[in-house]
Amino acid sequence: MTKKALIIGGGIAGPVTAMALQKAGLEPVVYEAYARGADGVGAFLTLAPNGIEALSLLGLDRLVAGLGMDTRRMRMISGSGKVLADFSNGGETSFGMPSQTLKRADLYGALRDEALRRGIRIEYGKRLADAGMDRGGVRAVFSDGSTATGDLLIGADGLHSRTRKIIDPDAPKARYVGLLNTGGFAKGLSIADEPGTFYMIFGRRCFFGYQVRPNGEVWWFANPGRKVDPTPEQLAAITPQQWRAELNDLFKDDAGPILPIIAATGDIIAGWSTYDFPTVPKWRNERMVIIGDAAHATSPSSGQGASMAAEDAVVLAKCLRDIPDPAKAFQAYEGLRRKRVEKIVAAGKRNGSGKAPGLVGRVVRDLMLPPVMRRLAKSDALRKMYEYPIDWESTVA
Repeated sequence: MTKKALIIGGGIAGPVTAMALQKAGLEPVVYEAYARGADGVGAFLTLAPNGIEALSLLGLDRLVAGLGMDTRRMRMISGSGKVLADFSNGGETSFGMPSQTLKRADLYGALRDEALRRGIRIEYGKRLADAGMDRGGVRAVFSDGSTATGDLLIGADGLHSRTRKIIDPDAPKARYVGLLNTGGFAKGLSIADEPGTFYMIFGRRCFFGYQVRPNGEVWWFANPGRKVDPTPEQLAAITPQQWRAELNDLFKDDAGPILPIIAATGDIIAGWSTYDFPTVPKWRNERMVIIGDAAHATSPSSGQGASMAAEDAVVLAKCLRDIPDPAKAFQAYEGLRRKRVEKIVAAGKRNGSGKAPGLVGRVVRDLMLPPVMRRLAKSDALRKMYEYPIDWESTVA
């Protein structure tokens, strides 16, 4: 009898997990909290080669190609204009595709549409309220009063996961890392910087990143520092005009095309706080498990959030394919994933800590970053991050 999997969350991790489970022979159903999809919502993200390799096992690599742009290199620059480091952004996949930078909403829409094309059911307006064991399976209760039953439940419900709290009422909250995010898409500029390179500027008072598309459009983000995490209401109260004024002030003394990029941006994206999880003690119980940001949210500085979710989806699907007992399959999945993802969360925290270090910290960072990056490029650390082969045909013991 085919196992039915209830997948909580219809963002990026949810549809990928559904397609992986379908490939593994399960029957997935996706439940999304919002009454509509994420069309037009959010900024952009980067899919690293390891994430694209995982998607390729599900036949999704061609879906990603063409949505955004190749991102082959990273260049780190000080606020004075000095190049601090220049290095490959993960190399290429086994089939020659480099990292891809793409709009979050475009990736979400493509994955959702492909899941639907493959016959996967997605239900909207289904916010998880509670869940528990039910006659050898699991029963989910949604905030609209409806319920669903299945053999297992997978929480792909992100940073503020309800599934995580159901599994462990004492689960830690996400850690605020002291940075906000905003950004936008600038048009009508003539910037000489080469497409295919993401430029990271460690400004005197704020961090700024941007990439130029082949058509001249510039995608950018900024990380203003805040010692205290603003409430959602406080963030929502900041108008686009206030963001523009704050960013112009923060970057007024920095070299590079930052101010022209901001000026050429029609709509500055509403800001949000940056969080991560140093560790989440409990990922699972007998019938429920969490994946992606629900289990191991990493700072955007790692560039690995979406890629880690894709890896999770494929590894979990393999475990459920090969191990009949969901509890034992979840245990195997956690054993294969926890060490890797926690290392990447830690790396993201280290990378983010250099974005707003203060005057003394900035001087030390600018002196130390070039030799540190040279050593890192020669070590196995980056290779291990970007190379994570998953053999779909092998059997999980």
